[in-house]
Amino acid sequence: MTTPELDTHIILIVAGAAAAGFVQGLSGFGFSLVAMSFWAWAIDPKLAAVMAVFGGLTGQVMAAFTVSRDTDWKRLLPFLAGGLLGLPLGLLLLPRLDVQLFKLFLGVLLAVWCPAMLFSGKLPRIRHGGRLADGTIGVAGGFMGALGGFSGVIPTLWCTLRGYEKGAQRAVIQNFNLAVLTVTMASYVAAGLVTRETLPMLAIVAPAALICAWLGGRLYTGISDLAFRRLVLSLLTCSGLAMLVSSVPGLLRRMG
Repeated sequence: MTTPELDTHIILIVAGAAAAGFVQGLSGFGFSLVAMSFWAWAIDPKLAAVMAVFGGLTGQVMAAFTVSRDTDWKRLLPFLAGGLLGLPLGLLLLPRLDVQLFKLFLGVLLAVWCPAMLFSGKLPRIRHGGRLADGTIGVAGGFMGALGGFSGVIPTLWCTLRGYEKGAQRAVIQNFNLAVLTVTMASYVAAGLVTRETLPMLAIVAPAALICAWLGGRLYTGISDLAFRRLVLSLLTCSGLAMLVSSVPGLLRRMG
């Protein structure tokens, strides 16, 4: 027999997974950021992190089979190499890192910078740095992936500033997230974060994420490069706000 509190948690989990799945299906990233804006207020942080990584990985696996894209491995490999380097670094530093302040800083950065680019007449284009710069961005993505699946934020912003057209950007971000989230989930399992009590919650997340990610993927195929770029910058702005929101409960508890 369920309690009203448990029913509320289940509704919150389904709503977060559904909204996050749709955004991920449409843009190729953002599951953890959107889901955490729902879950951070009432769900245990460790459980929320596991569900976010699992939901993001579930959506990426489905997208790998349903959203067609041509992968430029020469372009992708520096991101992957950096991501796989940054992820264990994030896992190592996670117990020592002030995650709430980190998310607050990143949230402010995205919430200020991305709207400025969205409303400017012309986006800046970064042509310099080559593979080393791409790999460094991958390190940042892998590091953030260890914090709860936030792997796509910085690489997505970077690809936008690189001026990649939507198919190329989607291919980089989707494959990057798939690799990083797979390793992150395996690390969570190895660390004992996925328990018997966690499994029913993951069973709730999976169908909501899959169905809505499929709907988002269907919509993605019909939008132009310009509309996609505007969408990504808008989502990054919302992601920044979501990070700010998700950092508030922990900071308030600390101050209280």
